Amino acid sequence: MRIRLIGSLLAGTLLLAACGGSDDADTTGDPEDAAAAPETADSETGDDDRTTADDETDDGGTEVESAEPPTPTDGASDKPDVEIPTEIPTELVRTVLDAGSGAEAAEGDTVIVDYVGVRSRDGVEFDASYDRGEPFPLTLGNGGVIQGWEDGLLGAQAGERVQLDIPSDLAYGESSRGEVIGENEALTFVIDVRAVIPVVTAEDVPADPGVPLSEGATETTFVDLVDGDGETLERGDTALIRYVNFRGDNGVAIDTSWIEPVPIPYDEGILPGILTGLDGIQIGGRRAITIPPEDGFGPDGLPQQGLPAGADTIFVIELAAIL
Repeated sequence: MRIRLIGSLLAGTLLLAACGGSDDADTTGDPEDAAAAPETADSETGDDDRTTADDETDDGGTEVESAEPPTPTDGASDKPDVEIPTEIPTELVRTVLDAGSGAEAAEGDTVIVDYVGVRSRDGVEFDASYDRGEPFPLTLGNGGVIQGWEDGLLGAQAGERVQLDIPSDLAYGESSRGEVIGENEALTFVIDVRAVIPVVTAEDVPADPGVPLSEGATETTFVDLVDGDGETLERGDTALIRYVNFRGDNGVAIDTSWIEPVPIPYDEGILPGILTGLDGIQIGGRRAITIPPEDGFGPDGLPQQGLPAGADTIFVIELAAIL
């Protein structure tokens, strides 16, 4: 069983420096209106009732309040205009407005997007992730979004802007959604694909640090286990990462978010060892970062998570995308 903090890196590990302290962040950032794409939206109010990572608690885990999530885009300034179709769509129409590059999204992959949704008949907007400053992650093939998205995002590439004109039978059919989406309503979305994250399984999670174990380290060091070939991470970026945190003295994994990558702001406020250890990493790169207590969780460690006082820690981190 993996051991993790609620909210993982965002809550109590990478985001917050161990010795700096922090004020409780505002965690009330749930959207007022649900993304129309998810099937789990409340049909009466449109409120999003999806379960997020911060709502989950592993057996024996210690729940801590999640820090305010980073803003991976510049919000409403990116928000596109939506040109409604000249005719109400009776089948899915997929129009690539800007081409992307890289791997094409396949079933099981995680796709991270920003979007605007409007009624196809008149262009009335019902939801936009840009207004919240938070991209929307979805996993293709798990039934979490309407069929028009499932079909329309297959083959999507990072950097792509695509318009989906979706007939009602591939949206909500005879069901209404709040005051804007009526029965048998065709919907139009303009979607910016921020990242395509290939599916991984438990077998893909690193079983060991890949570097020598460490006790009594005096400075943070890192080793490239896999060289990246994509964009270089820079200060102020939001990094989407997979990670495993190992005890430095015995190599036991004490925390991981490898299967479900998490976003972190790459700037002051994260652990100094991580800030140093990710310097210059490129998308697709994987690093082992050995961190002494003073650059990590402090002299007390994280005993409740299996990291004793005074122990070094070794993070294996893979940069999946830059948002």
